[in-house]
Amino acid sequence: MTNEQNIQQSTQQNIQQAGSETILVIGGTGKTGRRVAERLTAQGLPVRVGSRNAEPPFVWEDPNTWEAALEGVGAVYVTYYPDLGFPGAAEAVGAFSELAVKKGARRLVLLSGRGEEGAVNSENKLKESGADWTVVRASWFNQNFSESFFLEPVLAGELVLPTADAVEPFVDVEDIADVVTAALTDDRHIGRTYELSGPRSLSFGEVAAELSRITGREITYTPVTLDDYRAGLRENGLPVEFADLFALILDGRNAGVVNGVKEALGREPRDFSAFAKDAAAAGAWNV
Repeated sequence: MTNEQNIQQSTQQNIQQAGSETILVIGGTGKTGRRVAERLTAQGLPVRVGSRNAEPPFVWEDPNTWEAALEGVGAVYVTYYPDLGFPGAAEAVGAFSELAVKKGARRLVLLSGRGEEGAVNSENKLKESGADWTVVRASWFNQNFSESFFLEPVLAGELVLPTADAVEPFVDVEDIADVVTAALTDDRHIGRTYELSGPRSLSFGEVAAELSRITGREITYTPVTLDDYRAGLRENGLPVEFADLFALILDGRNAGVVNGVKEALGREPRDFSAFAKDAAAAGAWNV
Protein backbone atom coordinates (compact mmCIF):
# COMPACT_ATOMS: atom_id res chain seq x y z
CA MET A 1 0.00 0.00 0.00
CA THR A 2 1.37 3.40 -0.98
CA ASN A 3 1.72 6.34 1.39
CA GLU A 4 -1.16 8.11 -0.35
CA GLN A 5 -3.38 5.02 0.05
CA ASN A 6 -2.49 4.85 3.75
CA ILE A 7 -3.48 8.50 4.11
CA GLN A 8 -6.79 7.91 2.35
CA GLN A 9 -7.57 4.88 4.52
CA SER A 10 -6.75 6.80 7.71
CA THR A 11 -8.90 9.71 6.59
CA GLN A 12 -11.90 7.47 5.92
CA GLN A 13 -11.56 5.89 9.35
CA ASN A 14 -11.51 9.28 11.01
CA ILE A 15 -14.48 10.49 8.97
CA GLN A 16 -16.48 7.49 10.17
CA GLN A 17 -15.58 8.36 13.77
CA ALA A 18 -16.53 12.02 13.35
CA GLY A 19 -20.22 11.37 14.04
CA SER A 20 -22.80 14.00 13.35
CA GLU A 21 -21.12 17.09 14.82
CA THR A 22 -21.25 20.08 12.54
CA ILE A 23 -18.11 21.55 11.00
CA LEU A 24 -18.14 25.35 10.84
CA VAL A 25 -16.39 26.75 7.78
CA ILE A 26 -15.68 30.43 8.33
CA GLY A 27 -15.54 32.20 4.99
CA GLY A 28 -17.45 29.29 3.50
CA THR A 29 -18.27 31.27 0.35
CA GLY A 30 -14.66 32.34 -0.27
CA LYS A 31 -11.92 30.80 -2.38
CA THR A 32 -10.74 28.19 0.12
CA GLY A 33 -13.82 27.92 2.32
CA ARG A 34 -16.21 27.18 -0.53
CA ARG A 35 -14.03 24.31 -1.69
CA VAL A 36 -13.58 22.93 1.82
CA ALA A 37 -17.35 23.02 2.39
CA GLU A 38 -17.93 21.18 -0.88
CA ARG A 39 -15.43 18.47 0.03
CA LEU A 40 -16.87 17.93 3.50
CA THR A 41 -20.42 17.81 2.17
CA ALA A 42 -19.37 15.27 -0.46
CA GLN A 43 -18.07 13.09 2.39
CA GLY A 44 -21.48 13.21 4.06
CA LEU A 45 -20.41 15.51 6.90
CA PRO A 46 -22.70 18.28 8.21
CA VAL A 47 -21.34 21.71 7.34
CA ARG A 48 -22.29 25.21 8.48
CA VAL A 49 -21.08 28.14 6.41
CA GLY A 50 -19.81 31.04 8.50
CA SER A 51 -20.48 34.32 6.70
CA ARG A 52 -22.40 37.54 7.29
CA ASN A 53 -25.13 36.36 4.90
CA ALA A 54 -25.50 32.88 6.42
CA GLU A 55 -28.16 31.80 8.92
CA PRO A 56 -27.10 32.20 11.65
CA PRO A 57 -24.72 34.93 10.45
CA PHE A 58 -21.05 35.05 11.39
CA VAL A 59 -19.26 38.41 11.41
CA TRP A 60 -15.70 38.77 12.70
CA GLU A 61 -16.33 42.39 13.67
CA ASP A 62 -19.39 41.40 15.76
CA PRO A 63 -18.54 38.88 18.50
CA ASN A 64 -22.24 38.68 19.36
CA THR A 65 -22.68 36.53 16.23
CA TRP A 66 -20.08 33.96 17.19
CA GLU A 67 -21.93 31.91 19.78
CA ALA A 68 -24.91 31.00 17.61
CA ALA A 69 -22.62 30.03 14.73
CA LEU A 70 -20.74 27.68 17.08
CA GLU A 71 -23.82 25.88 18.42
CA GLY A 72 -23.38 22.10 17.99
CA VAL A 73 -20.04 22.52 16.23
CA GLY A 74 -17.23 20.01 16.75
CA ALA A 75 -14.59 21.47 14.41
CA VAL A 76 -13.91 24.81 12.75
CA TYR A 77 -12.01 25.94 9.69
CA VAL A 78 -10.79 29.38 10.73
CA THR A 79 -10.14 31.98 8.04
CA TYR A 80 -9.79 35.67 8.85
CA TYR A 81 -10.45 38.57 6.51
CA PRO A 82 -8.70 40.68 5.38
CA ASP A 83 -5.47 39.15 6.77
CA LEU A 84 -4.18 37.57 9.98
CA GLY A 85 -1.35 40.09 10.14
CA PHE A 86 -3.66 43.12 10.24
CA PRO A 87 -4.20 45.04 13.51
CA GLY A 88 -6.71 43.35 15.81
CA ALA A 89 -6.61 39.98 14.06
CA ALA A 90 -4.74 38.09 16.79
CA GLU A 91 -7.08 39.36 19.49
CA ALA A 92 -10.17 38.39 17.48
CA VAL A 93 -8.84 34.94 16.62
CA GLY A 94 -7.84 34.34 20.23
CA ALA A 95 -11.22 35.35 21.62
CA PHE A 96 -13.07 33.29 19.02
CA SER A 97 -10.89 30.21 19.64
CA GLU A 98 -11.50 30.35 23.38
CA LEU A 99 -15.24 30.59 22.82
CA ALA A 100 -15.16 27.75 20.28
CA VAL A 101 -13.47 25.40 22.74
CA LYS A 102 -15.83 26.48 25.51
CA LYS A 103 -18.78 25.67 23.23
CA GLY A 104 -17.40 22.18 22.49
CA ALA A 105 -15.39 22.56 19.27
CA ARG A 106 -12.37 20.32 19.80
CA ARG A 107 -10.56 20.84 16.49
CA LEU A 108 -9.51 24.14 14.94
CA VAL A 109 -7.76 24.40 11.58
CA LEU A 110 -6.32 27.83 10.82
CA LEU A 111 -5.47 29.21 7.40
CA SER A 112 -2.39 31.34 8.04
CA GLY A 113 0.08 33.35 6.00
CA ARG A 114 3.39 31.89 4.99
CA GLY A 115 6.27 34.13 6.05
CA GLU A 116 4.06 36.61 7.91
CA GLU A 117 5.34 37.43 11.40
CA GLY A 118 2.05 39.10 12.28
CA ALA A 119 0.13 35.95 11.40
CA VAL A 120 2.19 33.94 13.90
CA ASN A 121 0.62 35.98 16.70
CA SER A 122 -2.79 34.79 15.57
CA GLU A 123 -1.54 31.22 15.33
CA ASN A 124 -0.30 31.36 18.91
CA LYS A 125 -3.58 32.78 20.17
CA LEU A 126 -5.47 29.92 18.54
CA LYS A 127 -3.10 27.33 20.01
CA GLU A 128 -3.51 28.81 23.49
CA SER A 129 -7.22 27.94 23.37
CA GLY A 130 -6.43 24.30 24.17
CA ALA A 131 -7.99 22.99 20.96
CA ASP A 132 -6.61 20.20 18.79
CA TRP A 133 -5.07 22.53 16.23
CA THR A 134 -3.59 22.43 12.76
CA VAL A 135 -2.03 25.44 11.02
CA VAL A 136 -2.00 25.62 7.22
CA ARG A 137 0.28 28.37 5.92
CA ALA A 138 -0.05 29.59 2.36
CA SER A 139 0.92 32.70 0.45
CA TRP A 140 -0.25 33.82 -3.00
CA PHE A 141 -2.94 31.67 -4.64
CA ASN A 142 -3.12 30.65 -8.29
CA GLN A 143 -6.80 31.59 -8.12
CA ASN A 144 -5.96 35.21 -7.30
CA PHE A 145 -5.55 35.55 -11.07
CA SER A 146 -8.90 33.97 -11.92
CA GLU A 147 -11.37 34.73 -9.11
CA SER A 148 -10.37 37.99 -7.46
CA PHE A 149 -7.63 40.51 -6.77
CA PHE A 150 -5.73 40.08 -10.06
CA LEU A 151 -8.71 39.03 -12.19
CA GLU A 152 -9.62 42.49 -13.48
CA PRO A 153 -6.01 43.35 -14.38
CA VAL A 154 -5.71 40.05 -16.29
CA LEU A 155 -8.94 40.81 -18.17
CA ALA A 156 -7.63 44.30 -18.90
CA GLY A 157 -4.37 42.81 -20.20
CA GLU A 158 -1.95 44.42 -17.73
CA LEU A 159 -0.67 43.45 -14.29
CA VAL A 160 0.58 46.60 -12.56
CA LEU A 161 2.20 45.49 -9.31
CA PRO A 162 5.01 46.46 -6.90
CA THR A 163 6.81 43.13 -7.19
CA ALA A 164 9.84 43.98 -9.39
CA ASP A 165 11.56 40.74 -10.44
CA ALA A 166 10.62 38.80 -7.30
CA VAL A 167 9.42 35.21 -7.62
CA GLU A 168 6.68 33.31 -5.81
CA PRO A 169 5.78 29.57 -5.82
CA PHE A 170 2.04 30.22 -6.23
CA VAL A 171 -0.10 27.59 -4.50
CA ASP A 172 -3.34 26.20 -5.85
CA VAL A 173 -6.49 26.67 -3.79
CA GLU A 174 -7.54 23.11 -4.66
CA ASP A 175 -4.44 21.87 -2.83
CA ILE A 176 -5.17 24.11 0.16
CA ALA A 177 -8.73 22.79 0.33
CA ASP A 178 -7.51 19.19 0.21
CA VAL A 179 -5.05 19.78 3.06
CA VAL A 180 -7.61 21.64 5.19
CA THR A 181 -10.24 18.95 4.64
CA ALA A 182 -7.76 16.28 5.68
CA ALA A 183 -6.82 18.28 8.78
CA LEU A 184 -10.48 18.63 9.78
CA THR A 185 -11.19 14.92 9.42
CA ASP A 186 -7.98 13.04 10.25
CA ASP A 187 -6.34 12.93 13.68
CA ARG A 188 -2.88 12.51 12.13
CA HIS A 189 -2.77 16.24 11.39
CA ILE A 190 -3.34 17.44 14.97
CA GLY A 191 -0.48 19.63 16.17
CA ARG A 192 1.02 19.99 12.69
CA THR A 193 1.97 23.14 10.81
CA TYR A 194 2.00 22.73 7.04
CA GLU A 195 3.66 25.26 4.75
CA LEU A 196 2.20 25.01 1.26
CA SER A 197 3.46 26.10 -2.13
CA GLY A 198 3.28 25.10 -5.74
CA PRO A 199 6.01 22.97 -7.35
CA ARG A 200 7.97 25.89 -8.89
CA SER A 201 8.60 29.60 -8.43
CA LEU A 202 7.45 32.14 -11.00
CA SER A 203 7.95 35.86 -11.42
CA PHE A 204 4.94 38.01 -12.25
CA GLY A 205 6.45 38.53 -15.67
CA GLU A 206 6.51 34.77 -16.18
CA VAL A 207 2.93 34.54 -14.96
CA ALA A 208 1.88 37.17 -17.51
CA ALA A 209 3.66 35.22 -20.26
CA GLU A 210 1.99 31.97 -19.18
CA LEU A 211 -1.44 33.58 -19.10
CA SER A 212 -0.81 35.15 -22.52
CA ARG A 213 0.01 31.74 -23.95
CA ILE A 214 -3.03 30.08 -22.39
CA THR A 215 -5.55 32.81 -23.27
CA GLY A 216 -4.18 33.76 -26.66
CA ARG A 217 -4.20 37.44 -25.63
CA GLU A 218 -1.30 39.71 -24.73
CA ILE A 219 -1.08 40.19 -20.96
CA THR A 220 1.79 42.36 -19.79
CA TYR A 221 3.45 42.94 -16.45
CA THR A 222 4.38 46.49 -15.38
CA PRO A 223 6.33 46.91 -12.11
CA VAL A 224 5.63 49.99 -9.95
CA THR A 225 6.95 51.22 -6.62
CA LEU A 226 5.30 50.34 -3.32
CA ASP A 227 4.49 54.00 -2.74
CA ASP A 228 2.69 54.27 -6.07
CA TYR A 229 0.80 51.06 -5.35
CA ARG A 230 -0.26 52.34 -1.92
CA ALA A 231 -1.55 55.51 -3.54
CA GLY A 232 -3.59 53.42 -5.97
CA LEU A 233 -5.08 51.35 -3.15
CA ARG A 234 -5.99 54.51 -1.27
CA GLU A 235 -7.66 56.03 -4.33
CA ASN A 236 -9.77 52.88 -4.75
CA GLY A 237 -10.79 52.71 -1.10
CA LEU A 238 -8.81 49.54 -0.39
CA PRO A 239 -6.68 48.85 2.72
CA VAL A 240 -3.18 50.23 2.14
CA GLU A 241 -1.88 47.32 4.27
CA PHE A 242 -2.23 45.13 1.19
CA ALA A 243 0.91 46.82 -0.11
CA ASP A 244 2.80 45.42 2.87
CA LEU A 245 1.94 41.88 1.72
CA PHE A 246 3.75 42.61 -1.53
CA ALA A 247 6.78 43.64 0.49
CA LEU A 248 6.96 40.03 1.73
CA ILE A 249 7.42 38.88 -1.85
CA LEU A 250 10.09 41.48 -2.49
CA ASP A 251 12.36 40.32 0.34
CA GLY A 252 12.39 36.75 -0.98
CA ARG A 253 11.27 35.02 2.21
CA ASN A 254 8.72 32.87 0.36
CA ALA A 255 10.61 32.48 -2.91
CA GLY A 256 11.50 28.84 -2.33
CA VAL A 257 9.33 25.78 -2.84
CA VAL A 258 8.14 23.94 0.30
CA ASN A 259 6.72 20.44 0.74
CA GLY A 260 3.61 20.83 2.88
CA VAL A 261 1.22 19.43 0.28
CA LYS A 262 3.22 16.23 -0.01
CA GLU A 263 3.69 16.00 3.76
CA ALA A 264 -0.05 16.23 4.35
CA LEU A 265 -1.44 14.37 1.33
CA GLY A 266 1.35 12.16 0.02
CA ARG A 267 1.28 13.71 -3.46
CA GLU A 268 2.86 16.58 -5.35
CA PRO A 269 1.18 20.02 -5.53
CA ARG A 270 -0.63 21.27 -8.61
CA ASP A 271 1.37 23.29 -11.13
CA PHE A 272 0.42 26.79 -12.26
CA SER A 273 0.16 25.63 -15.88
CA ALA A 274 -2.46 23.03 -14.98
CA PHE A 275 -4.43 25.65 -13.07
CA ALA A 276 -4.26 28.14 -15.94
CA LYS A 277 -5.35 25.57 -18.51
CA ASP A 278 -8.38 24.54 -16.43
CA ALA A 279 -9.33 28.13 -15.57
CA ALA A 280 -9.19 29.16 -19.21
CA ALA A 281 -11.30 26.15 -20.23
CA ALA A 282 -13.88 27.17 -17.59
CA GLY A 283 -14.07 30.66 -19.11
CA ALA A 284 -12.37 32.56 -16.26
CA TRP A 285 -10.73 35.02 -18.66
CA ASN A 286 -13.33 35.27 -21.40
CA VAL A 287 -13.83 38.85 -22.54
